[in-house]
Amino acid sequence: MLEGKAVIGETDMLQTMQQHALALASKALDFFDITEATEIARSIKKGFDTMYGPGWQCIVGTDFGSFVTHCCGCFIHFCVGSLAILLFRGSTGLEFDGDEFPTLKSIA
Repeated sequence: MLEGKAVIGETDMLQTMQQHALALASKALDFFDITEATEIARSIKKGFDTMYGPGWQCIVGTDFGSFVTHCCGCFIHFCVGSLAILLFRGSTGLEFDGDEFPTLKSIA
């Protein structure tokens, strides 16, 4: 369904990852009705979690805003007709060893 219809708005993904995102979206749109945005998002997210590891987030809809922090090389926003798809791997922007929570300094 997606051939020639997807318009990539913003991305910092490698070309192969972009093509995978478009292929998963195409598959989801073939299977689900365009009104089933949550199911489309779930399908794309699960595909990326399986292929590239956990932590992917996917938002699908016709009218939404976003302001997200993402890992470098892990962001794409594209449209298929009036349906927008935002896919990214989240990032806290904080580095820590995983054994304890990072300490945030308060500004007094």
